[in-house]
Amino acid sequence: MIETQSSQLLPALFEYIDEDRRLTVLHLGPALPETVEFFSRYRSKLFFADLFAELPLVAEEEGELSLEQQLAASLELPADIRFDLCLFWDLFNFLDGPAIAALQAILRPRVHPSTLGHGFTSHNARVRPPDRTYAIREVNELVTRALASPRPGYAARGQGPLKNALDRFEFGRTVLLPDKRLEFLLSVKR
Repeated sequence: MIETQSSQLLPALFEYIDEDRRLTVLHLGPALPETVEFFSRYRSKLFFADLFAELPLVAEEEGELSLEQQLAASLELPADIRFDLCLFWDLFNFLDGPAIAALQAILRPRVHPSTLGHGFTSHNARVRPPDRTYAIREVNELVTRALASPRPGYAARGQGPLKNALDRFEFGRTVLLPDKRLEFLLSVKR
């Protein structure tokens, strides 16, 4: 089922986007037509990596690939890329501490001091919100699609513990949504 959701924070995110400069975007979710159409309005280069399809992300047995190696293989990011915007959606709800650390290690050389991020987390980690995919339709409007079955690996931790798990990014503005999810903006720690 497709629904729309307004966003109070996306407009603030795009206030900082220079429309005359090329925008490099990492979208950590499935490539949906609304997002592609939205970013076609900008001089942008989009990198889609559906890490949700890789869930659950767990460390393999000793001698196998590390979490960082698994993520690097899934993301297939060029070494010289630097992202201006990272769309995490609700991915952090499905990554445990080691997986969050591995993702940050991969992103560390690929972000710069003005990189911004956007996402959602559960306000109360004990209450699991419905699993959905996200796309941007307008600067203040998202399209969400409910999934037929729950994603594996639910590991939400709420805002405080997530703040502690993020060593490369820091929380900016946050908004509590009616369904008890928290929408947030991230910036790179200085």
